[in-house]
Amino acid sequence: MNPIIENIYNQSKLNYKKIVLTEGDDNRIIEAVKIIRDQKIADVIVLGKNCDIDPESSPLLDQFTQTLFDLRKEKGLTIDEANKLAKNPLYFGTLMVHLGLADGMVSGAKSTTAETFKPALQIIKASSTSKMISSFFIMETNNSNLGEQGILFFSDCGLNINPSAEELSEIAIETAKSFNNLAQKTPRIAMLSFSTNGSAKGEMVDKVKLATDLVKQKNPNLIVEGEMQGDAALVPDICDSKFSGNNLHGQANILIFPDLNSGNIAYKLVQRIANAKAYGPLSQGIKKPINDLSRGCSIEDIVTTVAITSVQN
Repeated sequence: MNPIIENIYNQSKLNYKKIVLTEGDDNRIIEAVKIIRDQKIADVIVLGKNCDIDPESSPLLDQFTQTLFDLRKEKGLTIDEANKLAKNPLYFGTLMVHLGLADGMVSGAKSTTAETFKPALQIIKASSTSKMISSFFIMETNNSNLGEQGILFFSDCGLNINPSAEELSEIAIETAKSFNNLAQKTPRIAMLSFSTNGSAKGEMVDKVKLATDLVKQKNPNLIVEGEMQGDAALVPDICDSKFSGNNLHGQANILIFPDLNSGNIAYKLVQRIANAKAYGPLSQGIKKPINDLSRGCSIEDIVTTVAITSVQN
C-alpha cells in the first residue's frame, strides 16, 4: 500500500468517525462494510431496506422532512415534496450529516456524481472559510517518482464545469488545504494549460495565468506555477527548459485543470492507461465531507474512500 494511503488508514482508525453509506443494496458496499467494521476504520451506518436504517420507514423521517422543507421552502419546495425527497437515501444521508448524526457520507456506487452532490450543495453548502465547493481526486500511481511518493491530487475533475480565473484560484487553494490535511506533505501546485509560460496565446491561457497570479497574491507561501503543460509539471528537465526561473521544477504533486472537460478526461485516462487508482470525486470547501464513488468502483475503492472521509477536516 502506498505510504500516504496507509497513513490515511491509520488516521481514520484514530479518528473513528461516523460515516453514512447510502447504497446498502449494492454487494460491493456490503463487502466493504465488513472490512471497515472488522478493521475499525470507521463507524459506518448503511442505508437501505434490511440495513441499519431504512429511510422510508425511519422514525427520523418526519424530522428530516421538516428540516428539508425549512431549508428549501423559499425555493418553492412543498412539504410533500420534502417528504418524498427525505425518503431518498441520498437526501436522507445528507440530512444525517447536516444534523450531526453522521460526520460524513459516501455514495456513488450506483448514483451519478450529480445525484450525489446535489443534496450536499442544497443542504450542507460551503464552509465559513471557503468561497466555493469544489472536488478533487487522489490519484495513486505505481511510479513513486511522480508527485508525492506516487500520489497526485487532480482538481477540479468532478464539479465545476468552466471556472473563472478567480474560481480556479480558489480551487487551487482549497486543494492545497486538502493535500496538507490528507497527504501531510508540502503542496506543489501546477496550474495546467496547453501553453507553458506564454508559449501560446489566447483567452484560455490568460485565464490560467491570471488564476496563478491570484493564488500567489492570496497565499504567497504556496509553491505554485503556471501556466504550464502536463509534461512541464511532472518532468524536471522539461520544466526547467520550458520555464526558466520557475519555482516548481517539474515536481508538482497537485495538478489544477482549467476546466471540467480536461480534468475529467485526464483522470480517467491516467486511471486506465497507467493502471492508477482514482479516489473521488472528493469534496472540498464544504462544511462536512460528502464524497463520491465511481460506479465502476471496487470494494477497495469504497474502503479507502470511507477512510479518506473520516480524515477530512
